[in-house]
Amino acid sequence: MALEKTVAIVTGGGRGIGRAIAERLAAEGAAVAVNALHQESAEDATRSIRARGGRAIAVPADVADPVAVTQMVESVATEFGTPNLMVANAGIVQVRPFLEISPEDLAAVLRVNVHGFVNCAQAAARAMIAAGIPGKIIGASSISGRQGYAFMGHYSATKFAIIGLVQTAAKELAQHGITVNAYVAGMVETDMATTIGDGVGAIFGIPASVALAEFVKTITLGRMQRPEEVAGLVAYLASPDADYMTGQAVAIDGGITFV
Repeated sequence: MALEKTVAIVTGGGRGIGRAIAERLAAEGAAVAVNALHQESAEDATRSIRARGGRAIAVPADVADPVAVTQMVESVATEFGTPNLMVANAGIVQVRPFLEISPEDLAAVLRVNVHGFVNCAQAAARAMIAAGIPGKIIGASSISGRQGYAFMGHYSATKFAIIGLVQTAAKELAQHGITVNAYVAGMVETDMATTIGDGVGAIFGIPASVALAEFVKTITLGRMQRPEEVAGLVAYLASPDADYMTGQAVAIDGGITFV
């Protein structure tokens, strides 16, 4: 129970990678606040954690709304104590040819992926500083934050941005005992992968399954990634074993990128 003294917020925790992270942190002993845009999704994940003996509450909120995020952090503090771990996992993806990315498309992806990270990291850090406690902030980057992928330019831009923000925040927050890192996931078996497969398949006029199969050929380990495998890395980053790590973007992608 390495995380029994941890109070965690996991954004986008209702499904996919976020849900796997929330469940893993709870299994390690953390008290987990599961955030999702929709209450039903957050509550479903919370019920799953509680059924396994974990501590969890649902905290639905729009991560792109700074006021809602601040209120979320305050509500978690009331229930469990000041959160000392923020996993800013929430994100969306769109598949568009570069010349077809509209201002609205760009704004929508930036709103959730970049504004959402900044809002969550700021609210968590301010609460930790006010309480005088150390803590950890973990952001969600991607292989798309290591290199730009065709038809995903605006998504890639947001994931590059996460790495820059993580490095900057790490330098500024170290004096308060707060570390800031990111995980870099590959092609994970989630609804987001389905969206990518559908989008790329539509562009080339092929089934989504064929589009994804072609991508799998670029993975050294030869298969897509399970959400639980990402959660394992996040659990490490959240643990005392990673106390001396900050400003890092750590890849777990099956060998798609090599840095």
